[in-house]
Amino acid sequence: MTSSSTTASVTLQPSYNIPIALILGGLGWASLAVVMFGKTQLVLACVVLLFGLFLLYQAMTLRVVFTETDLDIYRGDNRIRRFPYQDWEIWDIFWSPVPTLFYFREINSIHFLPILFRPEELRSQLEQRLPTKAAVH
Repeated sequence: MTSSSTTASVTLQPSYNIPIALILGGLGWASLAVVMFGKTQLVLACVVLLFGLFLLYQAMTLRVVFTETDLDIYRGDNRIRRFPYQDWEIWDIFWSPVPTLFYFREINSIHFLPILFRPEELRSQLEQRLPTKAAVH
């Protein structure tokens, strides 16, 4: 289930579904724009393609680690962000058929993150570590 785990922490596996879908969608849109539409459509298609490439890079370089007390984000060996569970008010994963967006609210901030890691692992860890903070549907 996880790439590395101990009794204290779990590192989520990356998922490339969203970046690849955006890249393929951007390429397809760009192809149609060249054949059928004008420059405006081509520019928008290129924006989608570049965003997909950016998310692919993020999926390849970021690690999400659940510890006993925090959700940590790493790039390589450097922790770039820590989200202590004690500050969380609510969390949710949007669009169940194809999970695309992870939302959580802390006391002083709101976060929306594209799902660049396996959504089933994310949900499992959130339910284990923050069961009372789940959004009610």
